[in-house]
Amino acid sequence: MSFATSSSASSSASSAAEAPSAPPALQGLRVLDLTRLLPGPVAALRLAELGADVLKIEAPGAGDPTRTMMQSSGDRVAGRPGAFYRMVNRGKRETRLDLKSDAGRNVLRALAAEADVLIESFRPGVMERLGIGYETLRAANPRLVYCAISGYGANGPFARHAGHDLNYIGYAGVLDQLADEDGTPILPNFQIADLLGGALSAVTQILAALWHVARGGEGRFVDVSMTHASYAHNVIAQVSLANDGAAPAARAGLLNGGVPCYNLYRTHDGRWLAVGALELKFWETLCMALDRPEWATRHWSLGQAIGGPDAIALIGELAGVIGTRTLDEWVQSLEALDCCVSPVLTVAEAAQHPLFNPHA
Repeated sequence: MSFATSSSASSSASSAAEAPSAPPALQGLRVLDLTRLLPGPVAALRLAELGADVLKIEAPGAGDPTRTMMQSSGDRVAGRPGAFYRMVNRGKRETRLDLKSDAGRNVLRALAAEADVLIESFRPGVMERLGIGYETLRAANPRLVYCAISGYGANGPFARHAGHDLNYIGYAGVLDQLADEDGTPILPNFQIADLLGGALSAVTQILAALWHVARGGEGRFVDVSMTHASYAHNVIAQVSLANDGAAPAARAGLLNGGVPCYNLYRTHDGRWLAVGALELKFWETLCMALDRPEWATRHWSLGQAIGGPDAIALIGELAGVIGTRTLDEWVQSLEALDCCVSPVLTVAEAAQHPLFNPHA
């Protein structure tokens, strides 16, 4: 089996930002995707969107659990994988290999000998126990970039621990920063550790390793810990930790509700308006548009205490104004002013917005 003869899983995807006449940046790059669920498949998807030839390798039988996870009744009746699987694996070719068999492992070794990148998301040690770990594969292909995505990294006290996104952002101190006013953490329907800590970090490190190979170096083992990467990205909270010895509580920091100019406000129809007028010039424009010029000097950059009495009072005053009109009315009057005010769209609305659907 080779990259050229495997079956096709779905139509390929191309980057919307790519110039039509330019060849894809990663054209000719050969990637083996042994991952499942979300982080690894999305990392491989991003490489495919940049032009890489991605071969998704699944176990015989049920294969990737996302084939049936959140599967609609229509897809189930039609006998096709669900939208989850299709979305994160579009643009890839697929095949099945039993890595617990000698034959399957031999095929993988042969594929890895021709590949540029291999991505896997098993628990640390699984590939080594199967006899197809990094050291084995690099012996046949010294230029191979081998990326292992795991919850807590290939080494360390938690290397063998199971977990999911919620666990990773909990350990990283990120979930603590996603809290209601009373300090209760929320359950985000956006997988921060999986996508930012896992997929994006993997793509970044893979591309860096490929640059090293392109300059004549050998391949590398890329160890992506979703928890450690999420921790590293928790920048603003860590700034407060360095300055004050603690991260700010909800409604007490510059970016989490402690100032009027950077906050969320409920509209008359029960929707939400995002005010991101963090810089003074945007705040001044907004105050003029609201016919409240006297508010323009009540800004953090002019000495207003973040989370202080005046900031809290002005948040209430602004909330009273925003609550007098509907979301659509505010968008109509403020969006064109370039004062960093925007609607909080639903997922369905975002899908039809000109930003993402220019033909809607």
